[in-house]
Amino acid sequence: MRAMVMREKGAPLRLEEWPVPSPGPGQLLLRVAACGICRTDLHILDGELSEPKLPLVPGHQVVGRVAALGSGATAFRVGDRVGVPWLGATCGVCGYCREGRENLCDQARFTGYHRDGGFADYAAADVDFCFAIPEGFSDLQAAPLLCAGLIGYRTLRLAGSARRLGIYGFGAAAHLVIQVALWQEREVYAFTRPGDLEGQAFARSLGAVWAGSSQELPAEPLHAAIIFAPAGELVPAALRAVAKGGTVVCAGIYMSDVPGFPYQLLWGERVLRSVANLTRRDGEEFLELAQRIPVRTEVQCYPLAEANRALADLRSGRITGAGVLHIA
Repeated sequence: MRAMVMREKGAPLRLEEWPVPSPGPGQLLLRVAACGICRTDLHILDGELSEPKLPLVPGHQVVGRVAALGSGATAFRVGDRVGVPWLGATCGVCGYCREGRENLCDQARFTGYHRDGGFADYAAADVDFCFAIPEGFSDLQAAPLLCAGLIGYRTLRLAGSARRLGIYGFGAAAHLVIQVALWQEREVYAFTRPGDLEGQAFARSLGAVWAGSSQELPAEPLHAAIIFAPAGELVPAALRAVAKGGTVVCAGIYMSDVPGFPYQLLWGERVLRSVANLTRRDGEEFLELAQRIPVRTEVQCYPLAEANRALADLRSGRITGAGVLHIA
């Protein structure tokens, strides 16, 4: 099979021929149709997430058809359409897992990081951590739901019931989250890189009541803010923008250092928190909701062999919506 392979930090992916993996006990083998690209992939390639298996096939927003079943994998049948997210396995017995917080399991294994992912013709995954893909979404449209959508949904939940919601960084996750937020009758304020007029126009086209630079303040204080951009300097900016009692949620798995800021920005019972990974419950809830709203994904497609170009476009902000590798 074809696979785009990471062999060392900071180097481009290599297109290689690999053997088709065999599904182990409790696993599925998928013929991959599409795989979303994510800023987490860049953090892995750049070494900011420092413990990948090597060599590694990245990719953790995988959509495909079941090609084979490992022993005991009875939840799906050959031919079913299945999605594979970032969370690939947990221990199931630690305190976090028993409390329904499996996203914090210290023994968790992640797709496209500890395990080979979806930048390939085939991928194996644990059946218990796969999702059925709802009808109404093409393979390409479904792929971004599996990380941009899931992490965005968890982040939105942790932002609470905020009526005026700010979103810093208007990329793949933001363009899905805004649709859920508007369905929930919230007002959304979009903050982009200074000068990103195209991104601001995109946010307004999706229903943002205001869109502007991350250096600006909204006319009215926000009740909560979500930071998708991996830029630590946005933390004090978002705290300035939220009202007393408001919440700022940092959604990324990695962020540059947060600069010092005066305590006054946090005072007034403002809350600063992070989001880590996702749970299977997040996935089940969001995918049902995405079908019901329905959420629509804006995708920019690339062939598998052009994964490096796709990642470069993501890094430079040249993708509107979500980037997806079209594989099968």
